[in-house]
Amino acid sequence: MQHPNARLTPRGRRELVRLVEAGATLRQAAAACGVAVSTAHRWSTRWRTADCASRASLVCLADRSCRPRQSPRRLSAELEQRILTARRTTGWGPRLLAGVVGVPHQTVWRVLRRHALSRAPRPAREPANRYEWPCPGDLLHMDVSRYARFVRPGHAVTGDRRSTRADRDRVDGYQYAHAIVDDHSRLAYVELHSNERADTVLAFTERAFAWYRARGIEPQRLLTDNAWAYARSSRFRRLLEHHRVRHLRTQPYRPRTNGKVERFHQTMAREWAYGLSYRSSDARADALPHWLDHYNEQRPHSALGNQPPITRVHNVPGHVI
Repeated sequence: MQHPNARLTPRGRRELVRLVEAGATLRQAAAACGVAVSTAHRWSTRWRTADCASRASLVCLADRSCRPRQSPRRLSAELEQRILTARRTTGWGPRLLAGVVGVPHQTVWRVLRRHALSRAPRPAREPANRYEWPCPGDLLHMDVSRYARFVRPGHAVTGDRRSTRADRDRVDGYQYAHAIVDDHSRLAYVELHSNERADTVLAFTERAFAWYRARGIEPQRLLTDNAWAYARSSRFRRLLEHHRVRHLRTQPYRPRTNGKVERFHQTMAREWAYGLSYRSSDARADALPHWLDHYNEQRPHSALGNQPPITRVHNVPGHVI
């Protein structure tokens, strides 16, 4: 693509043919425009042989395609159709298709590209299904995310990739961040634990319900995925029945159904877990309560009109906004 101020854009070519029409020779016009005589001859000839419409729109002075008029070595239409049919049937790439049709894989790729089949079409994205329950506590989203333990910063922070045998043999394990987010206010409650077993989930849920009730939020519904501790545990079911909380579960393989807590985990990972450099995972865990207070009471939330989640919770005991 030419620069708009280049010497021989359509505007510069129009100036060249204007000089020729004014009586200048091709050599004089070429010297004035700083091009070769053969170049001046080509554009002058195209202008002279063009019709009025082409001159008015300057189409005759535009670049022409370098594509040849004939391609004697191009594959026949029948062979191209075999390649396209095999592609649609198998979904194979050029190398595998080349073994089927008996032509080089570069040729197969050109055929696929020419017919817009070199890449599989992306599936159509579903439209966004945005919703928000009217009152705090109407729906709570619950999920778990894990973070690796460490006793010293890694090479991404220190730049030192050296390690000892003890470093390679040590297994630090993981910390599991159990989180609940209120659908209406986005008020979040998080605890770090060493596992995600049923006993841990039950105790965490009890404390989370008490935490929300202390802020004037009465849980009505709880949305989780289909993990065993949520979907198969009879004790978890009895816990929700005791608190009169209705249990909702997401569709399998559709994390977007529980999107608010999934998005919260992304924010927590970016701003708390990986947003700062920590001496160890214990230091990172110590920083979580401070970041969580900031998230709930100070950090602006774009979905809430750049207000923190606590502004959507009214009559919080002991809290003044």
